[in-house]
Amino acid sequence: MMLSMMMEEMLTDRGASVTAAATIAQALAKIDGEGFDVATLDLNLDGDESYPVADMLAARGVPFVFSTGYSQKSVRDDYRNRPILRKPFKERDLIDTVKRLLAR
Repeated sequence: MMLSMMMEEMLTDRGASVTAAATIAQALAKIDGEGFDVATLDLNLDGDESYPVADMLAARGVPFVFSTGYSQKSVRDDYRNRPILRKPFKERDLIDTVKRLLAR
């Protein structure tokens, strides 16, 4: 949760509107109820793999990056082409990744 708060601060400091979710259910509800330009998604949300969230984002055409300490090989095969922001990362890495996703 601390990393989520740090990411939120990094992005809001640059003018982004950020919404966070700690569980799969929260994330799915937010996706269903809000519009997103881009998303960062931890592979592990409260002990559960976040693929249901990735599936919903992909189905809606929302670009996203996995934020994880795991390697690219640990990502499910159908998502290995997605960008990964490896933990620990620097603020510049987060900002550059979000900018690239928004440019698509």
